[in-house]
Amino acid sequence: MLLPLPVDLFFALEKRVDYLIEQNMVFSLSEKLWHQAQELFPGGVNSPVRSFQSVGRIPFYVSRAKGSKLFDVDGNCYTDYVCSWGALIHGHCYSPVVRAINEALQNGTSFGANCPLEIRLAQLIRSAMPSIEKIRFLNSGTEACMTAIRLARGFSRREKIMKFEGCYHGHVDSLLVKAGSGALTTGIPDSEGIPASLSALTIILPWNDEEKLISAFKKYGRETAAIILEPVPANCGLIPPKEGFLEAIESQARAYGTLIIFDEVITGFRLSYGGAQALFKIKPDLTVLGKIIGGGLPVGALGGKKEIMDSLSPLGKVYQAGTLSGNPLAMASGIAQLEELQKGHAYQYLENLGQQLETGMLEIQKKLSYPLQFHRFGSLFSFFFTPKKVASAADAYQVDKKKFSSFFTALLASRIFIPPSPFETAFLSTAHTESDIDELLKIVYDTLKQML
Repeated sequence: MLLPLPVDLFFALEKRVDYLIEQNMVFSLSEKLWHQAQELFPGGVNSPVRSFQSVGRIPFYVSRAKGSKLFDVDGNCYTDYVCSWGALIHGHCYSPVVRAINEALQNGTSFGANCPLEIRLAQLIRSAMPSIEKIRFLNSGTEACMTAIRLARGFSRREKIMKFEGCYHGHVDSLLVKAGSGALTTGIPDSEGIPASLSALTIILPWNDEEKLISAFKKYGRETAAIILEPVPANCGLIPPKEGFLEAIESQARAYGTLIIFDEVITGFRLSYGGAQALFKIKPDLTVLGKIIGGGLPVGALGGKKEIMDSLSPLGKVYQAGTLSGNPLAMASGIAQLEELQKGHAYQYLENLGQQLETGMLEIQKKLSYPLQFHRFGSLFSFFFTPKKVASAADAYQVDKKKFSSFFTALLASRIFIPPSPFETAFLSTAHTESDIDELLKIVYDTLKQML
């Protein structure tokens, strides 16, 4: 049973807000594992955001998960709104996906050769996204983005790349400039170890600023191989495009012969079965995919026009290879996930949950007048602790990180797990229920009321 929340003790803490957690939950095993991890991994983790550094507390360690729930090693149960950073659109341990993996496992874990499952998954993806004529499977979204940039440069014979501030496209040297996601969470949007000469080839644009977009194309358009973007940025919090902005990008790119790369690692098969490109009716030259197409297993994909994709080896001179690319377990998992999504029920269900959450948040904001911006697009949502509207990365940078830290910890103490960073996006899954959303709204209301 949760104990009452002593406001003076909880919200008076500036550096750490562990009081409530310590009163309500046991973390002894997680703390022990965390100390062991410090000796084994840089920062104790294998991906920076998992360190909980930006929320000022130690992370918990997961023992198992099912549906919308996570269970940590100390026996605490959380309703999960991270969903493996969007990969698990059906929630944890989804029966069709688990069954497909188990069946594939009986035949082997990796072949180092071609397998029929690659063809089936590629067919499913191509039928969903008409912009994709050919596809190459890789092992992560980062690999896919890296290959997309190399391919765009090789095909166009141009060197410059345009990207948007706050958009994250993996830890690729060319793209880890003014990046979002974990880079922003740790306060290092520009990584050391990247040659200045390489960064100089990356042109950074502010999101939702059409005037500066046009100006950049006038100056660099003829030298730019590609413009890469998240059609709905979700790595600096969730910041949807203003009306007409994606169309402006398309118009400028076409005018200057610049390739358009949609990074749909998050939005692909989540916003709709055809991804963001289907919703906005824009056909990119190249599309990067990941997360959902692997059903929770490591995977990435790059697809696009035949004439561009055929520049990849062994047909063309742009080299790319991977020992585990097209891994049979990942392919089987992805097939099961997409075949379930193909039935069409998931997207309306997720939209209904999203509308329930958004309506509830609007009511909370009306009652409390709390200086908070709530953004939702489909089954993605995020909280910005700022009184000002957020339309760009520069706006997102102004959020109150201490307030977010308090908010995160209060939710965690109430068994709600949202991303442990003010610059990440939360996710809904088909495993979530209306009751889950009601619970989340009640806890958010109670927490914000005490934070006033």
